Amino acid sequence: MASIEVPALPIPKVALVTGASSGIGKAIAARLAAMGSTVIVGYNSRRTMAEDVIAGLQGSGHLTLRIAIDDPASIAEAVRTVEERYGRLDALVNCGGATTPVPANDLDGLTDEIFDRTVTINLRGPFAMVRAFRPLLERGSQAAIVNISSIAARTGLGSSLAYLAAKAGVDALTIALAKVLAPRIRVFSVSPAGVDTDFVPGRSREQLVKTAERLPLAHVTTPDDVARAAVACITNLTSATGIVVPVDEGRHL
Repeated sequence: MASIEVPALPIPKVALVTGASSGIGKAIAARLAAMGSTVIVGYNSRRTMAEDVIAGLQGSGHLTLRIAIDDPASIAEAVRTVEERYGRLDALVNCGGATTPVPANDLDGLTDEIFDRTVTINLRGPFAMVRAFRPLLERGSQAAIVNISSIAARTGLGSSLAYLAAKAGVDALTIALAKVLAPRIRVFSVSPAGVDTDFVPGRSREQLVKTAERLPLAHVTTPDDVARAAVACITNLTSATGIVVPVDEGRHL
């Protein structure tokens, strides 16, 4: 019986992950490094944690890089650093974000300051990263962008109305950018439900478990669940772009 020849996966040579000092970003960095990518671990304020991530990655040539995604000067400096050191970028994962929990019915509690800050970090930030790194991505091979969104964009339930609105914007931006950046760059959203991290201040694991019990798959989403989906977009979905991939245990149902 003749053997079936399976083409090798397109492994990104250089990948940048924002928000990679912990949680989902850390898991994505680990997956990419294990596949053979050189990973740039982007962080904002937790430098020591980012350095610990680098120390645990397989392979060599990795880099920690401070990127404040709400600061154009910080992003521009990051572009210069990546260009000087690597000269290209094959994958950009926009995982950096932040949220301030405000109950949905507390409209007064959701101040303009909280709303603007939430949108700046979670929506404008990813766009600013794409805009700045586009030239380096166009030099890459089978380049891909993965925006970490949230199923809150679809369900209308999240840590705040501003957060779910910002993530809905990310999904819309993903679809629009997929058209704009084709055919050189593919663009995806990966849309998780509540993930077992400390991302949402004050949210306990017990709350996550209680919610998970009501979901079709009855499972608390882990950072690695999201990481596997992000890596699949980059390496497996080579004939897809502009799609939103739920990683939510069926919550969207």
